[in-house]
Amino acid sequence: MKILILRFSSIGDIVLITPVLRALKKQLKNVEIHFATKKDYAFLLEENPNVTQIHQLSDSLYSLTNQLKQERFDYIIDLHNNLRTRYIKLRLGVKSYTLNKLNVEKWLYTNFKINRLPNKHIVERYMETVAPLSVSIDEDGLEYYIPHRDEVENDWLPETHRNGYAAIVIGGGYATKKLPTKRIIELCDRINKPIILLGGDAEVSVGKEVAQFFKKDSDNTSFDQGLRDIGKEATIFNGCGKFNMNQSASILKNATWVFSHDTGLMHIAAAFGKHIFTIWGNTTPLFGMYPYNTKFTVFENNKLKCRPCSKIGYNKCPKGHFKCMNELIFDFWLPD
Repeated sequence: MKILILRFSSIGDIVLITPVLRALKKQLKNVEIHFATKKDYAFLLEENPNVTQIHQLSDSLYSLTNQLKQERFDYIIDLHNNLRTRYIKLRLGVKSYTLNKLNVEKWLYTNFKINRLPNKHIVERYMETVAPLSVSIDEDGLEYYIPHRDEVENDWLPETHRNGYAAIVIGGGYATKKLPTKRIIELCDRINKPIILLGGDAEVSVGKEVAQFFKKDSDNTSFDQGLRDIGKEATIFNGCGKFNMNQSASILKNATWVFSHDTGLMHIAAAFGKHIFTIWGNTTPLFGMYPYNTKFTVFENNKLKCRPCSKIGYNKCPKGHFKCMNELIFDFWLPD
């Protein structure tokens, strides 16, 4: 049996599909699992033992579809459900099963705050899509495989971080899913441990500003001693822009504590079974995209009538006040 999975983006969504891949591979006999995704995301599955072949979408959907047609698939599992995947299904003309994206329910919730969303994680809905193939969900959670070349060794880190650290994912796809810089500083101060900031090139300047705020003056040892005397131990390593995605995953795997916005790295941390402190701005865990099969704590502002304002995010707060992040309360305690 040969099965094609369609999901072109994004990082978190592809990681969330890994239980489906595992279930298909383990529960079906003599099955080949092919996965079609964008070229930029193919690396996420390169080490996954449940995937037989990855088909990459570069520029031409027509060329990709011709390539897929030659494989003669028995089934297509469409876990993206957009115009491109509908085109592929039409061209290939084989039996397909398609994810219900609940667009109407999400629209009602974001526009009128009418919540008709099912109380199910997206992984459960992915598994419902493949249920006609007589596969069922297991309890093993998400999976993420890091190539050996991208494993971050402990001695790559500053000495201050080699005996344990908190990782904070300050990146995110949209501004309304990310804490403002001053709130990141407040969070770091509250954590009060050695901290590694994770993000892409877009977060380098923010990470630098946060690290500079906590930078100790090597010429002022008495001041530094004073900070230690009152228990101020936040030491920041700005990893933004320094690590690729797999290396960032390695940082998360070895972290003692993980704090993250609603982003792909949050789901990668869940794949490693971390207790994740999740930070929600304009989106909500009720969309079913919270950390799967791992312990997590939710920070969100439930006092706002305008939230959630989008199922994805915006470049700026539509109301202009950004209270979902600016008035968020960090209520937690980390053991020594």
